[in-house]
Amino acid sequence: MTTDRQTVLLLADTHGQVHERILELAENADIIIHAGDIGDPGILDMLAARAAQLVAVRGNNDVPSKWPPTSPIDPNSLPLTADIQLPGGMVVVEHGDRANPVATRHAVLRQRHPQARLILYGHSHRQTVDQSETPWVVNPGAAGRSRTYGGSACILLSAGRRRWRLTAHQFPLGKSKK
Repeated sequence: MTTDRQTVLLLADTHGQVHERILELAENADIIIHAGDIGDPGILDMLAARAAQLVAVRGNNDVPSKWPPTSPIDPNSLPLTADIQLPGGMVVVEHGDRANPVATRHAVLRQRHPQARLILYGHSHRQTVDQSETPWVVNPGAAGRSRTYGGSACILLSAGRRRWRLTAHQFPLGKSKK
């Protein structure tokens, strides 16, 4: 369902934990998009309970050997990419580990997904907002506790038919939930 404006929480690289403040932001999101390296299916449950729609893709660490052995979800069942239609355009999400070399990652992603208005990826754990050309290329940073480069991070996207606005957030490490 597409309304005139949607609030979308963009996150990645939870690795089994998510910062409490990011969960608070999730409460007001219409859609949550996770760009992989989830680390634990409990993270998906926690996020799904907070928004009407959750979209998640598989990261390079989302493999059975790194997930809890009793997991009800096979991480291999998660898609490698996803397209999400929003008011005013489409978000394409992939983890980013297959868009190499790093020096040209944004160009590779733009070439791979020219139909997008925004490309969301994770993997590097570094928050990046590249609006130098369309499609925009965005990495929300690490939403968990692993390699956060200054704190757990995410980005809120306000998507309207005519205008999209990105708001980056970063929170000092402290409380996180598993």
